[in-house]
Parts: sequence; structure tokens; C-alpha cells
Amino acid sequence: MWYNCRDDSNRGESGLSIENEQLHAIVQGRVQGVSFRYYTTLRAHELGITGWVRNLPDGAVEVLAEGARAQLDQLATFLKVGPVGARVNAVDMKWQRATGQYRDFAIR
Repeated sequence: MWYNCRDDSNRGESGLSIENEQLHAIVQGRVQGVSFRYYTTLRAHELGITGWVRNLPDGAVEVLAEGARAQLDQLATFLKVGPVGARVNAVDMKWQRATGQYRDFAIR
């Protein structure tokens, strides 16, 4: 089941985001032990996104990412599939304004 709490109230006439946004995602399924954090970090670096990714004790992976909406949408698409070997069952996504506190994207 996919949850996407999308707030489009912060978009200009062109539909592009006026400021950076934050994506907080919990990815469930077979997502630990399959290099999910590593490939998420690679994808975030390719997209110029900042934030972090970490394993959770319940077997899920948590991602907090900040950047332009178009790049975050691309990361969200990756999270729904994951790397080869992963099996994503669900992604819970929440969107809000970016805090600007991250300088890079790291594994925690």
C-alpha cells in the first residue's frame, strides 16, 4: 500500500516547487541485507539530494531526504522498487518543507 501525502500548495505557475522540500519515508519489505541503504545513497548523490538513510530495528529502512521536488520524486520512485534483491512491500511517505540542516546524504 502506498501513502503519498502530497502538498502542492507551494508551487509556482509552472508547477515547479518554489523551495526545497523534505521527504520522510519508511520502506517495508525485504530491504535490509540487500544493500538498500548503499544504493539509496548512490541515487541521492546522483540527484543532488541531502539527508540520510538508516535501518530500523523492525527490518524497515527509514529515509529522510531534502531537495527539489523533481529530484525527490525520482528518489521516491527508486524507493518503491529498491535495488536488485530487495522486495518492497510498502512505502509510507510524508512531505513537508525542508529544514536545510543537511550538507550531504549519509548512511546512519
